[in-house]
Amino acid sequence: MNPGEKITLSSIKADVGSHTGHVQPHPKMLEKAEELLTQAIKDKLIIDGVVFRVGDDINLTMTHTRGTGDEKIHKLAFDTFVEAGKIAQEMSLYGAMQDILVSEFSGNVQGMGPGVAELEFILRKTEPVIVFAADKTSPYAFNRPLYNMFCSPYNSIGLAVDPKFFAGFKFQIKHLKTGADGFFVSPEERTAIKAFLGSEEYAIAYIYSRQVENDPVAACSTTRLSFIAGKYVGKDDPVCIVRAQSGLPAVGEVVNAFHFPGLVPGGMRGSSLRPLMPCSIFNCDPTYNDGPPRVIGLGFQINKGEFIGPTDLLGDISFDESRRLALQIAEYMQRHGVFYPGILPDKELEYGGKPVIYKMYEDRFPEIYKKFRELEKKQTEAEAEFIKKADEVS
Repeated sequence: MNPGEKITLSSIKADVGSHTGHVQPHPKMLEKAEELLTQAIKDKLIIDGVVFRVGDDINLTMTHTRGTGDEKIHKLAFDTFVEAGKIAQEMSLYGAMQDILVSEFSGNVQGMGPGVAELEFILRKTEPVIVFAADKTSPYAFNRPLYNMFCSPYNSIGLAVDPKFFAGFKFQIKHLKTGADGFFVSPEERTAIKAFLGSEEYAIAYIYSRQVENDPVAACSTTRLSFIAGKYVGKDDPVCIVRAQSGLPAVGEVVNAFHFPGLVPGGMRGSSLRPLMPCSIFNCDPTYNDGPPRVIGLGFQINKGEFIGPTDLLGDISFDESRRLALQIAEYMQRHGVFYPGILPDKELEYGGKPVIYKMYEDRFPEIYKKFRELEKKQTEAEAEFIKKADEVS
């Protein structure tokens, strides 16, 4: 594997059991995952592989030459999570097999529970990449940081001083409920990009360079577990891959985007607004009210397809004040209790217990709920028609 050749980087994550509660997978689960990836390297299915965790999620990050969405790579990930989940079941750990929403593999883990971010690209002479993984939050959590990395000169001064940046970038933005994709270009359409990324209904799927046509430079998982399962089964805990340097944001510009601990959906019962706290891989256990939501950033250099690293980028002391601020914000938000904005709006809780409670007391507001049911029926029919048309287009 040499510069100029195509390589694929796959980062696939799942929560298949943890202790105590939703805090961390057992070491034996991680050992099993490492064992299976080591065997895959020996079998030449993958070139290299790294196993790590953030909170209760296990992440498998692999290099190979099979392209994105490859059945054998996805089956390796699925089987690895199942084997780790079996250990969780044997130990009666919490949430065993939580993110495995189907009983059998069917060609691709997309839509089966695990989160997937993949990039296929031509290897540069030097290839720095960063894998970000978050726990107790949703794909929306990466919208603001990625926008700032690739669109804001206040974050990435290269946008204003490096001519290689001037061509800009293309954003592939996904509507999370329907799976429909929209494409926008920066800098020309930055306002429109912000309009969509400011909504939790949309998330970045890919970012492409416009200097090198259709060269992918970032990818994010966009799985919403509740949309797959039809009920709340845990937060989606996204993963993101970002390439850096040489016409792309520098490593410092990439990690700088996480310095401000902005509010994201997540935390306790996945029902809160809480700060996204940058942290070390060695301190990524969300214990205070199942939070604050955590994000880690592991940096790698790719040499002949193999990983050099990782560098624990968000564990640096320069993020200490960010962590302190995140804890202060978390405490402030916690004191709201169940009053907004302490918890998410009802629309974001539709797969949880709130609708059940409202239904129990419909008789207290009979006229309102009669009209509400009529509107709900029309909305459901309209959404079904929209999804049908989106499927036909895609």
